[in-house]
Amino acid sequence: MTWLDWSIIAVYFGIIAGIALWCSRHLKNTADYFLAGRNAGFFLIGASIFSSNIGSEHVVGLAGQGATTGLAMAHWELHAWVLVLLAYFFVPFYYKSGVFTMPEYLERRFSPKARWILSIVSLVAYVFTKVSVTVYAGALVFSALLPDTFGSPEAAFWVGAFLTVILTGIYTIVGGMRAVMYTEAPQAILMILGACFISFYGLSMLGGWGELVAMAKPHAEQFALWRPLSDPGFPWLGVLIASPIIGVWYWCTDQYIVQRTLAAKNLTQARRGALLGGLFKVTPVLIFLVPGLIGWALNEKGLIHIPMKVLADGSSVVNGDMVFPTLVTSLLPTGIRGLIVACLLAALMSSLASLFNSSATLFTVDVYEKLKPGRTSEHYVFIGRIATAVVVGLGILWIPVMKSVSEGGLYQYLQSVQGYMAPPICAVFVLGLFWKRINAHGAVWGLGAGFVLGMAKLAIQTFFGAEAGKIHDPSWLAAIGDFNFLYATGVLLVLSSAIIIAASFLTQPPSEEKTKGLTYSTVANDPEVKASWDTTNTVLACVVLGLVACMYLYFSFWLS
Repeated sequence: MTWLDWSIIAVYFGIIAGIALWCSRHLKNTADYFLAGRNAGFFLIGASIFSSNIGSEHVVGLAGQGATTGLAMAHWELHAWVLVLLAYFFVPFYYKSGVFTMPEYLERRFSPKARWILSIVSLVAYVFTKVSVTVYAGALVFSALLPDTFGSPEAAFWVGAFLTVILTGIYTIVGGMRAVMYTEAPQAILMILGACFISFYGLSMLGGWGELVAMAKPHAEQFALWRPLSDPGFPWLGVLIASPIIGVWYWCTDQYIVQRTLAAKNLTQARRGALLGGLFKVTPVLIFLVPGLIGWALNEKGLIHIPMKVLADGSSVVNGDMVFPTLVTSLLPTGIRGLIVACLLAALMSSLASLFNSSATLFTVDVYEKLKPGRTSEHYVFIGRIATAVVVGLGILWIPVMKSVSEGGLYQYLQSVQGYMAPPICAVFVLGLFWKRINAHGAVWGLGAGFVLGMAKLAIQTFFGAEAGKIHDPSWLAAIGDFNFLYATGVLLVLSSAIIIAASFLTQPPSEEKTKGLTYSTVANDPEVKASWDTTNTVLACVVLGLVACMYLYFSFWLS
């Protein structure tokens, strides 16, 4: 890192600080702090959705997955089509209801108990998955790019973790949701630009796209988009089952993403912003997974040297989480390297800022305000800032655990945990939205039982299984532990749905007042909803779906 690199990074931080200070002067109430005053346009919403999604765990983790498992995880990154579902089906209900959070929507549709369950589970999940994974990935980058700047790679790891979390926490606390969204718009462009530089320099050193394809063909089984049913990690049927479940939960029901659409100035802008987010979402396969493949090819040729890691059985494999940092240090010239580091910081800070603000919103609106109603807006904003600081601290405390639980790669760890959380939430929202007969009893029993079953599977697979270092007896627990997480996601969805339906039909149906305006059949013909889906939105939706189809067609046969 030279003075030019550091200057670029300093300018980046200066811009972020300026935006945060400007936004802090426009905070008047809870709508300003948690939903940016409900005045955001579609570009701000779309860029914010993309930036919130693409954290350092994507930049680092996806490149690592590209180098080790090829395009196996691409299905999760081609979820742009799910954002069309968000825009068309889900956004009208959320926006018209005027809610701040997804649990608040569940209370209106079902009951306060359903709201409490989702609020607590979401807060815990944010700390132990998204916050910790994002911080850990960013800290890995610091230890790789600046190994001697702070005395040792280990010191650089902790300096990076604390520095980025504290700085991000400060501007989120000061500027609220408005600061988060206004900084995420340029960060989205910066991330795409930075990743494109990596691909350009990598392909230039390798000899072009044709050389990459030629090198990957002999390893088609390792790098293919679709894997045979015998594949232990990503069988094609498991991918087809789990990927849409996680996609609908994440993009259509998670506070972290949906909160951006609730900040729109009107329903048309909210739906268009979701579609623009889908357009951005088409790019990660090309700008993050493909650089990972390039890194693998360069390492195979001996042009760069990616660190190895030793597995529990004694074998050595490429350390996937070090692929992207190695590409940065090995390929990029002075100045561009600083831009890429700024890109990584942008990814880390945008995701963290979104997580901090979403967590603060959930706690303040769904927990604190329920316990302490009737306080002033200023008081709730203050509590939101305190909640943000607490989440920052809890995320840091969980970082040391990440080294032991992410052996299979950061991104795969994140998807497996989310695969056990998503099914009950996905089932409750989809059934509740499209089936008026589903009632509060069904929602509460489905959420509660689904979460217990999902966490039981996660706990069992952590300790039991056939792998070295795990408990082998009793054999039935080991079998559950080894049961593929993709199939387990599908089983959990079926069980959660069955419980929701059974409990609903064993009790009284909800009244008409309870479902009016909160189910699809009650608002499908609403004039405002119809008017908000205009020609521009239709064209955007078709473009997104067409691009996803083209990506699937190409990468399904690119190694054949």
